[in-house]
Amino acid sequence: MHLADTTIQHIAVHAVGNKQLDEPLTLSHELLNVSDEVKNLLKTYFLFPFKSEEYFQLFHEDGVEQNDIYKAATAIFDDPDSLLEQSLYMAQHLYNQCNHPKIKDGEFYVVYFKDCVLDDEQVDAVGLFKAETKDSFLKIHQEDDKFVVESDFGFGLNKLDKGCLILNTEKERGYVLSVVDNTNRGGEAQYWMDDFLHCRQRKDEYYNTQSMLTLCKEFVTDYMPEQFEEVSKADQAEILNRSVNFFKENKTFEMEDFKQEVIGNEELIESFDTYKEEFQQANDMVVPDSFGISDSAIKKQSRNFKSVIKLDKNFHVYVHGDTKRIKKGVDPETGLNYYQLFFEEEY
Repeated sequence: MHLADTTIQHIAVHAVGNKQLDEPLTLSHELLNVSDEVKNLLKTYFLFPFKSEEYFQLFHEDGVEQNDIYKAATAIFDDPDSLLEQSLYMAQHLYNQCNHPKIKDGEFYVVYFKDCVLDDEQVDAVGLFKAETKDSFLKIHQEDDKFVVESDFGFGLNKLDKGCLILNTEKERGYVLSVVDNTNRGGEAQYWMDDFLHCRQRKDEYYNTQSMLTLCKEFVTDYMPEQFEEVSKADQAEILNRSVNFFKENKTFEMEDFKQEVIGNEELIESFDTYKEEFQQANDMVVPDSFGISDSAIKKQSRNFKSVIKLDKNFHVYVHGDTKRIKKGVDPETGLNYYQLFFEEEY
């Protein structure tokens, strides 16, 4: 997604309080009229956080046409001049979802963008943003022969709390969404995505790569130790390392190649196939046997593939390569377990 040449056409803003706390919903009946300079600042504020290649889609259990945001966004794409009217509807919908005491009030922006680029396709977009966190700042100005300092509150341009870009493509599948949610980590955390947008992850290369890496990690760390008592932490670390390396070294994923190169042992492969079926059923999904690999998904998921052997509360052993250089034993005098590490150079 490329947004450098994107321009803002229309902006509507409303103040949305917490409905459960009886805070008000204050609606504006005119579009926001700002200078080109302020538009450029707002463009930075709105679009700067959208860097992830993880995309979503609007959906509804009875068909995407029943999704409230889908209906409003479709009306705006059909007639951009209807943005103000549809923004009133979306603000009311957002207010109805603000029914947890920890949800903060804030300004709700609905913005029409021209000339976004997704996968070399130029499309328009509807942006939905909620600014919840205000910071104090100082304003300094000169009066006659002295300077005056005043304090005020406002929103920092690099601190967007919640945002969503609805890109006008793949309409029949619920459009393509890029979503930001930087606040609300407790029980109210998902109201923006689940209740207001009602979206789910788009099934693309990022989704498939992320799902397969998650499957592999859970198989190695949770399922394998239950099925094979002889599997050591070092064995698990080696398979995790091979998993990440397989994704980094290939452009496309092939299930049979992965099983032979990463899992290796036929008994382990049979166990992996069993767990794969359980994983797909539990998550109501299908991991395809072949797909393109997403580099950004690898980068994000590999942070969770730390091959670490934790020894009581005294030591952590980080395993990056050949586990044949690690040997485990039991000290006959103390009965304590130990690891021997063999190496050529010390850095």
